Amino acid sequence: MSAPRFYCPPPLHLGATLELPPEAAHHAHRVLRLRVNDPVQLFDGEGHALDATISEINGKRVVLGKLKPCAAEPQPPLRIVLAQAMCSSEKMDWVVQKATELGAAEIQPVQTRRSVAKLSGERIERRTEHWRNVTIAACEQCGRNALPQVHAPQEFSVWLAQMRGIPDTRFILLPEAATALHEQPAPQGKVTLLIGPEGGFSIDEVQLARQAGFIPIRLGARVLRTETAAIAGIAALQTLWGDF
Repeated sequence: MSAPRFYCPPPLHLGATLELPPEAAHHAHRVLRLRVNDPVQLFDGEGHALDATISEINGKRVVLGKLKPCAAEPQPPLRIVLAQAMCSSEKMDWVVQKATELGAAEIQPVQTRRSVAKLSGERIERRTEHWRNVTIAACEQCGRNALPQVHAPQEFSVWLAQMRGIPDTRFILLPEAATALHEQPAPQGKVTLLIGPEGGFSIDEVQLARQAGFIPIRLGARVLRTETAAIAGIAALQTLWGDF
């Protein structure tokens, strides 16, 4: 059984002891019921990790000792950016969680014409922070040491305009696309995968995306739900050209 993992904001200091942040300490003590001498692992979200042992549990404090660095996490050969059209809160949480587990490097929510959820003002900040916490929990579970970068939601046309000049390969998943993903040449470095909302992209949005360099591709002969399409698309990219 693997040791429980906890996120600690960087930098991770390799000293004699280290104290868990309050939230992680509560989870270790009150939820997992860990005890003195139990092994744990820490990661900083930037790719670094430490093995440690609990040396003290006192009230809300959990102190760790016997710190030693873990082996460096290998860099994935493909940097995947998931551009996900906003959908319901539950579905977005699920997409963010699974995209993290599958190795997406960035997650960019976009607000499209048919997006069910629309955010503005302080709600954007709160939701972005919520999704970041979802990625932390997913990394704790899956053994990943580098957090994906979660961007604040943007209007679709604004985001496309900001994409100008960025060197990457761009795919938009469309049920009616004539080309399958495996028929495309292998992307180099960074690939952006664009997924539509529950009701699909409008004709104008598809045209804007194609003008911005997005290549229409399909995944099989079936129409996938937005949350299924995102996860299936990342898994297909990882299988064809990534680290699966």
